[in-house]
Amino acid sequence: MSEAAPARPFWLGVPVRALAITFLFTLLSFAVGLLLSILGAIVYSQVQHVAPNLPYAYRHVAFPFAMLVGAVVLVVSFTMEIRKYRTSRALAAIERAH
Repeated sequence: MSEAAPARPFWLGVPVRALAITFLFTLLSFAVGLLLSILGAIVYSQVQHVAPNLPYAYRHVAFPFAMLVGAVVLVVSFTMEIRKYRTSRALAAIERAH
């Protein structure tokens, strides 16, 4: 039986995958940051005997944390996806040569 030709890597998949990964990690980091900042605000309010300031936890802790993590994940995911694309393109060229 003849083997099927290897699929040529598709360059448009690089930014799509990188942005999808960035979006998911940003949402996850926002959720974790919001949970931890709400818990921290509640503990602080219990210790100081004041009302918890939950909008502060959202605006000044969780959102900046998610943006920071999103920026880092964007750079890392683009780097990894470009490296993966270049490797698969080189391997496909080697396989076509044989």
